[in-house]
Amino acid sequence: MLHGREAEQATIDDLLTGARAGRSGALVLRGEAGIGKSALLNYAAAQGIPTVRSAGIESEAELPFAALHLLVRPGMELVRQLPPRQRDAMEAAFGLGDSAPADRMLIGLALLTLLAEEASEGPLLCLIDDAHWLDRATAETLLFAARRLDAEGVVMLFATRSGPDDFPAPGLPELALSGLRADAAAALLDTGPTPLIPAMRYRLLAESGGNPLALLELPSAVCEAGSDDLNPLPLTQRLQLAFHGRVARLPVATRTVLLVAAAAGAEDLAPVLRAAATLGAALPDLQSAEDEGLISTDGQVLTWRHPLSRAAVYQGSALSDRLAAHRALADALTDDDVADLRAWHLACAATGPDEQAATALEHTASRARHRNGFHGAVAAYDRAAALSVDTGARLRRLVLAAETATEAGLTDQAAHLAGRATALHVDAEARLRKRALTTAAALTEQAARTDQSVPTDKAALTHQAARTDAARTKAGRTDATLTEESARLADRAARPAEGDYDLRLELVRAQAEFAAGKPGSAHRRFIAAAIAARETDPRGAARIVTRAVHTAWYLGPAELDEVAALLTTLRLDEDDPITPIARYLTGSVSGHRTVDLRAAAAVARANGADSPADLVQLCGSGLVVGQDDQVGDLADELIGESREQGRIALLAPLLFFRSEAALFGGRPSESRVAAEEGLRIAEDIGQPQWISQITAFLAYLAAVRGDEHSCRVHAWHAVAEEFGGAQSVGAPWAHAALALFELGRGRLEQARTELEHMTVEPARHHVSGLRTLVDQIEVATRLGATDQATEALARLTAWSARAGQDWIAALAARGSALLADGPEAEPHFLAALAGNRPFDEARTRLLYGEWLRREKRKVDARGQLEQALDLFDRLDATPWAERTRTELAALGVGVGAKTSAGPLSVLTPQETQIVRLAAQGLSNREIAARLVLSHRTVGHHLYKAYPKLGVLSRGELSRLDLAE
Repeated sequence: MLHGREAEQATIDDLLTGARAGRSGALVLRGEAGIGKSALLNYAAAQGIPTVRSAGIESEAELPFAALHLLVRPGMELVRQLPPRQRDAMEAAFGLGDSAPADRMLIGLALLTLLAEEASEGPLLCLIDDAHWLDRATAETLLFAARRLDAEGVVMLFATRSGPDDFPAPGLPELALSGLRADAAAALLDTGPTPLIPAMRYRLLAESGGNPLALLELPSAVCEAGSDDLNPLPLTQRLQLAFHGRVARLPVATRTVLLVAAAAGAEDLAPVLRAAATLGAALPDLQSAEDEGLISTDGQVLTWRHPLSRAAVYQGSALSDRLAAHRALADALTDDDVADLRAWHLACAATGPDEQAATALEHTASRARHRNGFHGAVAAYDRAAALSVDTGARLRRLVLAAETATEAGLTDQAAHLAGRATALHVDAEARLRKRALTTAAALTEQAARTDQSVPTDKAALTHQAARTDAARTKAGRTDATLTEESARLADRAARPAEGDYDLRLELVRAQAEFAAGKPGSAHRRFIAAAIAARETDPRGAARIVTRAVHTAWYLGPAELDEVAALLTTLRLDEDDPITPIARYLTGSVSGHRTVDLRAAAAVARANGADSPADLVQLCGSGLVVGQDDQVGDLADELIGESREQGRIALLAPLLFFRSEAALFGGRPSESRVAAEEGLRIAEDIGQPQWISQITAFLAYLAAVRGDEHSCRVHAWHAVAEEFGGAQSVGAPWAHAALALFELGRGRLEQARTELEHMTVEPARHHVSGLRTLVDQIEVATRLGATDQATEALARLTAWSARAGQDWIAALAARGSALLADGPEAEPHFLAALAGNRPFDEARTRLLYGEWLRREKRKVDARGQLEQALDLFDRLDATPWAERTRTELAALGVGVGAKTSAGPLSVLTPQETQIVRLAAQGLSNREIAARLVLSHRTVGHHLYKAYPKLGVLSRGELSRLDLAE
């Protein structure tokens, strides 16, 4: 029975009721130690729903996917039935089979599919205790799945401590547990076996703060200490001391086996008993601890009553005993499948540099990195470096730790590790130079005695060393150490630094600085690294320069020109996959269309480029030179490849580029679907840059629709402090969105204020800055700011000339029409209508119709305005349609109802996406794999869409016009 948790139990009951009805849900229980989180999980488990469980284990917190394996192990047979790529991903995560490492989010999708399969015949409850001790790979996988639960009938409950860094779970509902109310606390205290005098009872109720574990454990401890004990320690520490007092009364052998179990952390007793045997303890010795209520065991599994009891055993033991326990565990863990656990126990047993432990940890790190367990790999490399005996090995491991931290997105930690590695490298080089000078002096002295010259190169030095050895031998003394050192130093001088650490660390620092919002310093590092690698590794230099394109984009034209110039100096082979990419980027960063985007991508693929990863940046660059249709096509291909290969981290940027291309091509609904999916993925896997970018673009889409609330909320969120505030990457599109909304409503001064942000670098040369030039012209001309309009038109005309795109020329023609006087405007308007991009065409016809009305040509004006209205209605561009209706009303023309937007207009963006894929003949499982959902969620959305569309089954979808 739980005391005082009726509200929390009701919340859990609601989730379980929903699961029985096919609805999914997730909840995070947060609270201090002993507050009753595990008790609530046990309450949920007792409600008759099939349950799977896992828990974070402190000693396994650096072992990737350790806790996930505990959760999945009972359903491993279902793992083998997953779609092949998901099955391979999960098996690779567990180190099974020969599959290549998979995107971590593909493992999350595999878990989502697995949970849906387990819930196929009824609800499923998934309980995760001690989530604050989950290994990072498991935590990310579980959160990914939890955020995407919808209609599977699965409930996930997490229990975690309440510290600020304990299991952050953005996007999931949380329930904070506080102490029991006074009457419930009193009732729980009275259930204990210890008789209490009123004063002691009052004191315990006051000091416990309603913590259930304190109410159960402290009475006996306080009574033993006496009523005068006014312990000032925090409650958690007092509870730990209470447990330690109970442990101290146990026999020595019992304390020994408990210490080994505490050091092991896991529940499996077999390795614990093997290790304890070497320390003189055995299974029967656990009986006393079980009688004391500290643990429970069936001879195979050991369960601690509470994590604090385990902590009390471990932290209350002498250091020498803890070291011995870890050494015994390392010796007991001999199987290959526990090599990683053995390595960490070796590390815990080390009291100083220990190459055996360091080597074992380096192997552990390598395995973790191969399985995409980057956080665990960083910790292992870092600890291996600390245990290294040799300076060179320590440096190598620190560099690997820094590089792996960069891969994991731990940019602050990467920068710190790079700093430590650099200091070690500099110190090692200084010592090397000093020893070289000492050796040279010794050789000089020796040469003077033997009438020899001092050698200056490796061959001569080696020859000289041999002669010196012979001379010394003849003299009765051989100093082999000096000769070997001389040869080694000569060899060291004749080749570059091992692993080119300087260059590798420079790249780590560059990426860390860029992630920290310092594109200037990151750019300088990228450029310096590319120049350093240019002669010896032009291909590597080219890849570095492609990163510099990204940093330059956030700085300005000077940096873009610098990148373009550097790209032209690289000696690349024609069959190198980076060559066509570099050539395309060279043109795009300077705003010139030098080659067809499709051709560049095709040649790169034919040369062996890593598609889609190597080609992502072509999409962003293609938008700069106006190749929107080609960008849309290439993005579609790369999105398909990313889904097929499980490279989910690439989807957010690709969906962003696809969304931009779709809107520019006149398909706002398709654009919104892509943007919302991209945002969901970026939030799921923690990509703040793309969260900011896509959120800002969703604001722009809302501006097109005239949805003021959505526009402003998205724009403000895109420039939140967590994304860099006013300097966030999404700021340009956010300002463009607000400007378009104000312009659509006719609020010209407000529009000009927002557009002013687009006239300064770096926004000035961004896609958003180029695309809003025509807005700048319209606002400036209507406000009488001719000089500003003329400048914007000059830039638009120059962009048109460089890009060579008809639609950009049409925008320039519209700008010329707005600046022309009288009849001179009409030829420009007519030229502007040749662009054939729906939103741009509609706006041109609106402006042309307004001009015709002012010229008293009412019939011609009506024709242009009616065509504009039809286009605006089809695009759901409400403010622009209203403005057009106002113009028609001024002509005395009655305006009919809004043109139907087609059957898809009644669906949500996600329903639209699912319906389109179903109409193409894809199964629910195939759709689920594409959209990173469970197949049951896909089915749920389809059945919601059918009545909206007036159909009864997916077979009827093919008869509908689902085009935008």
